[in-house]
Amino acid sequence: MEQPRVGVIIVAGGSGKRMGGALPKQFSFVGGEPILARTINAFRKALPSSRIVVVLPAEYIDFWKNLSARFEVAKHSVVEGGEERFHSVRNGIESLNDAVDLIAVQDGVRPFATPELINRAVECALQNGAAIPVVKAVDSYRVVEGEESHITDRTPLRIVQTPQIFAAPILRAAYDTPFRKEFTDDASVVEHSGEKVALCEGDYFNIKITTPTDLVIAEAIAAELKEAKKEE
Repeated sequence: MEQPRVGVIIVAGGSGKRMGGALPKQFSFVGGEPILARTINAFRKALPSSRIVVVLPAEYIDFWKNLSARFEVAKHSVVEGGEERFHSVRNGIESLNDAVDLIAVQDGVRPFATPELINRAVECALQNGAAIPVVKAVDSYRVVEGEESHITDRTPLRIVQTPQIFAAPILRAAYDTPFRKEFTDDASVVEHSGEKVALCEGDYFNIKITTPTDLVIAEAIAAELKEAKKEE
């Protein structure tokens, strides 16, 4: 079977306010490498022939070009981000030509997506048109209403991850709409357009690094992966 042509949009347009520090979180280091470099390389490893587009804040494009030149980072192009994540993704979509069958959208601060996870999502998108990886909720949850709260059943809950992958025409059509505040990810934009989204198995290591605590966890994951690679 002929491999699908995949365009990858890595969204790294955030300011990193929750992380603190002088630079956005996508430029922080994990295991001696910038988080964004790890994310880019994960997709090149999983999808060697894909076209990778990185969406960055305009003021950090030159900074990233200088930083990435110091590391082995897979070939990618860079486009300017927008006011909201929605606008950044749309800019990424517009930068991809029509010669792609699928478009994958990945958070720039999820550096541990494995080839198995990425290809699982690709297969699910090929079969269903739209696919997102999820994992089961493991914590307890409470619903807060004013000053009161009550426990809620976690059984039907799923934690949504990226990459979220879509047939290119579906994603392009979905983003041909004005921004709405309920658009929290690409799946919500696609569902708003009337399309259904299929779920595939995610990976608990596929964390999104947004706080200093996440950075500590990420260092532990990077160290574990390094040891596993030595043993291969």
